[in-house]
Amino acid sequence: MVYDKSRKRTSYHRRKVCRFCADSNLAIDYKDFKTLRMFTTERGKIIPRRISGNCAKHQRMVSSAIKRSRNIALLPFTTSTLR
Repeated sequence: MVYDKSRKRTSYHRRKVCRFCADSNLAIDYKDFKTLRMFTTERGKIIPRRISGNCAKHQRMVSSAIKRSRNIALLPFTTSTLR
């Protein structure tokens, strides 16, 4: 197959911005399960940094807050579906 060089596709992906760095009023707290629920999937997995857009510092804080929230039963470890 011959590819035409004049028909190159240029894809531009906008860099995601960490919402905690952008807004200093937002706090990461293990008791705020509504905010932490945005960083977990429906199955209970923690959403990775490359998808959520968090910086490394805030992703570590979010993941530890989710784990603390799970231990005191504010967030579920997994879904309760049985096969």
